[in-house]
Formats: sequence, structure tokens, C-alpha cells
Amino acid sequence: MCFCVIAKLYYDRGNHHEFVSLVKDLARPGEITQSQAFDFEFTHVEKPYESYTGQNVKLRYFLRATISRRLNDVVKETDIVVHTLSTYPELNSSIKMEVGIEDCLHIEFEYNKSKYHLKDVIVGKIYFLLVRIKIKHMEIDIIKRETTGTGPNVYHENDTIAKYEIMDGAPVRGESIPIRLFLAGYELTPTMRDINKKFSVRYYLNLVLIDEEERRYFKQQEVVLWRKGDIVRKSMSHQAAIASQRFEGTTSLGEVRTPGQLSDGNSRQ
Repeated sequence: MCFCVIAKLYYDRGNHHEFVSLVKDLARPGEITQSQAFDFEFTHVEKPYESYTGQNVKLRYFLRATISRRLNDVVKETDIVVHTLSTYPELNSSIKMEVGIEDCLHIEFEYNKSKYHLKDVIVGKIYFLLVRIKIKHMEIDIIKRETTGTGPNVYHENDTIAKYEIMDGAPVRGESIPIRLFLAGYELTPTMRDINKKFSVRYYLNLVLIDEEERRYFKQQEVVLWRKGDIVRKSMSHQAAIASQRFEGTTSLGEVRTPGQLSDGNSRQ
């Protein structure tokens, strides 16, 4: 029996990179002539990473049972899903920036936090300080950026997880647009940084403005996502007491150059 953790990088011709491999022999060499059950246990196994399936990489935990035979082996694998649970971060400052295009557009945007759990709500506002271009539409995109490889063999894959419209129509100077985006409805994972020096997964909020000539202006800001531990772990003695009671029956944002990107401050890109 083998407990394994591997990362499969698709760009690397499907090669597997093994993180953990623990092996236990369950039976001595011999013949099996009837059904048999074998108990096994892997104790104190580290599971530092979250299970992940992306565009270019897959990280999986699994158990592999192998029966060695003379001609060919019999192999059976069972996947295990691992979630990494976190607690509320001690520091979680808000994000506030002023961006724009010189003499054309100047806005201030603010998000209430920089770190969000997967069921959180992004709250913020957009404040227009100067508007001299005809904006007709504004939205916020959630972008997942998957990075695999190292050195010259680095691959980036961007995936737009969500597009959320926050304004339809032309804003005026002094107008404030509220933002309230619920994350629970989207398929998100925690932020993953430099996992065993093989891959990373980062998330960005992309503020996009589109004018009447279909030119796009945007500004990206990275945010950190984490998985909140909803289940309170109880001690083994407490669980045993409950089981005993049950058994006994008792109770108890510059302009896109293709078109460009919004710049910090008032400088033109």
C-alpha cells in the first residue's frame, strides 16, 4: 500500500513530480486463494497543500494498492481530496488606490479587505474624481492566474472566473459607485504560492471600464483567497463519550494599448 502526493504538469509531457511517497507491506509473499481484508494505517502524514486541478497542473493525493505478480501487477488507486483550512488573518488591510489617465479620467477605488475567504463578500466603492471620456459600462472581473514551471520554462494561464457589472451608463464627476460581490457562487480555490517550486495560483480583481468607442481601461489588484475552517474539531474523548451515550440509549483601474492599462496616479501609459 502506498500513500502518494504528486503534481502532474501537462506542459512537461505529463511527467509526474512526486512530493510524498509512503509505502507499507500488507502481506508476506504467498498465494491468496480467498477474499481477505488487510488493515493499514499511515500516521502523522503531512498534507501541506490543497488538492488542485487547473489548466496546466494537477496536484492529487491518492492511495495505491498493488498486488505484485509474476506476469503483471494488479494496481488500484483511490483519490483523496485535501482542503487546507486557515484562520482569520491577523493583518487584513483595505485596498485603496487612485488611478487614471492624465486630463481625461481620474478615479479612486477602494476594497474593504485584501484577504477574503472563499464564502466572503467583497465590499468597496468607485469614486469618480474626473470624467472627460464617455464611459458607458464598468465591471469587475475575478481572474485566476496559474503559473507553472521555473526559469525560462514558465507558463502563465489566465482564467476569468467571473464578470460582475457594477455600472451601466455614463458617470459624472463626484459620483460614487458601490461594490458588493459575493464569492460563494464561484468555483474558487485558496491562493497557492510556489507549491514545491512547481506552480502558483493567484487571484486578481480586474476593474474594467469601456467607453462609447469600445476602448477598454483596466486596473488589476491582487487579493489573497483562503479557505475558512467551518468544522470545529472535537477531542477524541468527547466523541467517544457521545458514542457511548448513544449506544446506551441515554441523552445529554490607463487605457488599454491593445488598447492599455490604467496607471497609478495621473500619468499616461
